[in-house]
Amino acid sequence: MQEKKNKVFVLDTNVLVYDPEALYQFPRHEVIIPVIVLEELDKLKRAPGEIGKSARTVIRMLSSIKAQVGGDWHSGVSLPSESKIRITTELGRPPIGGMDPSLNDTKILMMALNLVEQGFRVVFVSKDFALRLKAEAIGLEAEDYQNLKVSYDYFARGCRSLQVEKPVIDQFFKDGHVVIDHAVEPNEYVCLTDGEQTSAMARYQGPDKGFVKLVQLPSLWGIKPRNVEQICAIDALLRDDVKLVNLIGPAGTGKTLLALAAGMRKVFDEGVYRKVLVSRPIVPLGRDIGYLPGTKEEKLAHWMQPIFDNLYLLCASQGTDPTDIFSWVLENKKIEMEAVTYIRGRSLPKMYMIIDEAQNLTPHEIKTIISRAGDGTKVILTGDPTQIDNPYLDKDSNGLTYVFGKFFDQSIAASVFLEKTERSELAALAAELL
Repeated sequence: MQEKKNKVFVLDTNVLVYDPEALYQFPRHEVIIPVIVLEELDKLKRAPGEIGKSARTVIRMLSSIKAQVGGDWHSGVSLPSESKIRITTELGRPPIGGMDPSLNDTKILMMALNLVEQGFRVVFVSKDFALRLKAEAIGLEAEDYQNLKVSYDYFARGCRSLQVEKPVIDQFFKDGHVVIDHAVEPNEYVCLTDGEQTSAMARYQGPDKGFVKLVQLPSLWGIKPRNVEQICAIDALLRDDVKLVNLIGPAGTGKTLLALAAGMRKVFDEGVYRKVLVSRPIVPLGRDIGYLPGTKEEKLAHWMQPIFDNLYLLCASQGTDPTDIFSWVLENKKIEMEAVTYIRGRSLPKMYMIIDEAQNLTPHEIKTIISRAGDGTKVILTGDPTQIDNPYLDKDSNGLTYVFGKFFDQSIAASVFLEKTERSELAALAAELL
């Protein structure tokens, strides 16, 4: 029986596009890049947005590695992490069964299978679930790329209930805050209860202030919270010391509407921010914004229609002619719609930024967006990690979940799960039954 050689990792193109740093994420192992992957990266390097940026980054990174440590790609270039990167030009064996020999995916799999026949223990790493299934079907060991992943199921939903004595709640109502010894995260929302009839919603502000009362308004641009989750969301959206807010939940829970209503109050009523900047990834149809006719504003109007719908609803709730208010809001130039593609490179001070459908962004794209926030800017991410249109992301690897996991213990960030559908009775039933 032939003895297996060392384990090697064969990387698919989408792994390097998802995370250019993947080259460094396999310490003490050999990373093999099929030359076909380099050809695909070369074709992608002029693509707009993060895809083109990632492709260019990988190519430059490989060039820099070779210049720093020497060696040759055929036998492998060693890294300080005791890993080795090798570029192979082997085509591998003929395709198995009915696999299309002209597809690059097939060529990559056959090359990986050829390494197995040479005695290597091969792990094929890809973000493409269908391609991983093909790999397993022909006898390869296949894995998803695990870096930049945060477990979505790990995080708790709803508001935690903390059992306290009634005098503690009385003091809370009297002073507006109370300090008690409980293990909670910064800006976590809890329900203080004595186990009987007395309870109070609170937010943990830190060891000095302890638990504080929530911001409560009669209405927010004509809308009122319909459940406890929305009350917590409004508190996070209105607090200027909270610079990053994650609103997570299924469609119809009010994420975008609440974020937009709070932004309207902060910009038009209080003047805390210069303008509301709303952006969403252009993913659903798989096309770039340039395929639509007209100016940038005319193109964006198609993608931003859900935002305009919510904005019109807020204007209609003011009790006067919604058309006049809607026109006045737009003419004030204090609401800006922007494609995610064009946010990179900008500096955005004193903005109220809403990034809608953030679950369709990669961790690198989210990092690019948040890093644009200038002094005095607040960023709100909304989305549902269980409803993703990007074929290479899942509920654990998308940008929204990633940010939630990385910022959950930071004092300037707050996260709220909204699970109850409030759009309509029909929408609530559809979410439950369908």
